[in-house]
Amino acid sequence: MKWEIIHRTSYTYASPVRDSFNEVRLQPFSNETQTVDYFLLKVLPAARLRHHHDFYSNVIHHFEITEPHSTLLVESNLRVTTRPRPQLAVTETPWPLARIGEAARETRVFDFLQESRFVELSPEVWRLALDTTAGMTDTWQAALALMNFIHGQLKYESYSTNVHTHAREVLKDRRGVCQDFAHVMISLCRTLKIPTLYVSGYLATEAASATHAWVEVLIPGLGWIPLDPTHNRQTDETYVKIAVGRDYADVPPLTGNYKGTTDRQMQVQVGIKSLF
Repeated sequence: MKWEIIHRTSYTYASPVRDSFNEVRLQPFSNETQTVDYFLLKVLPAARLRHHHDFYSNVIHHFEITEPHSTLLVESNLRVTTRPRPQLAVTETPWPLARIGEAARETRVFDFLQESRFVELSPEVWRLALDTTAGMTDTWQAALALMNFIHGQLKYESYSTNVHTHAREVLKDRRGVCQDFAHVMISLCRTLKIPTLYVSGYLATEAASATHAWVEVLIPGLGWIPLDPTHNRQTDETYVKIAVGRDYADVPPLTGNYKGTTDRQMQVQVGIKSLF
C-alpha cells in the first residue's frame, strides 16, 4: 500500500521568543516492511536542518532559530510504501518462557529489559504479569495473554492522560490512550524478562489524526514481533513505523527549548491519504 502523510505542528507564542533549539523525529525507517519513497521536512521561520542517527537508529533532525519569533511551524511531508508482514499464528509456541532469559544474549536488548522513564518493574506489576500468564509455558503465548489483558482491562479514553503520564498511573486508573497501553504492556512484559520496545508511528487510515504507538517483543529465533495492545492485534501494512525506544521519552515527534514566554498555543494536525 502507498500512503501520503502530512504531519504539521504549529506554535503561537504570546510574545516573541528566541534561541529555540529543537529535535524532530518524524522520518520513518525503511526496512523489509516499509520503504520511504519521499520525505521533506519544512520549518518556519526558515532554519538550517541537520540530522543524525541515535543509539536506536532513529533519524533525528535538529535545528535552531536564534532570532526572535512569534510562531513556529514544523511540517513533514511523507510518502511511504508498506508491505504485509508474515503474521505469527496465535496458536504457535516458538520459544519456551522458561528459557526467555537467553534473550538477554541477543544484540542490544539490555535497554529493553530495564525500567525507563515511564515504565517501572515493581513487584506489583510482576505479580500482575504472573497472574495473567499463569500456566503458560511459551513466550509468544504469554505476550498475547498480556496484550489481551491490557485491551480488556484498560479503557481507551481520549485526553484522559498526557505525554508525561507514567504506566503506574494508567494501571491505577485503568484508562489511557495508545501511548499508555504501550507503556503498560512494556512494564508487564519486561517483568517476565521478555525484551520489549516502544514504537511510535502512524496507523495509516484516512480517519487517523494523530500518531500511534505500539510495542515489539523479542521472540528468540524469530526476532522482534510487533503487537498493538490498543487494538489487540499484530500490526499489518496499515502501520508506518517512525522510531523506537525504551518508552515515549526516546521518541517524541518534536522536542526543544527556547528563551521567552511560557504562554503559548500548540496545534498538531495529521492527514493521511491512501494513494492506492
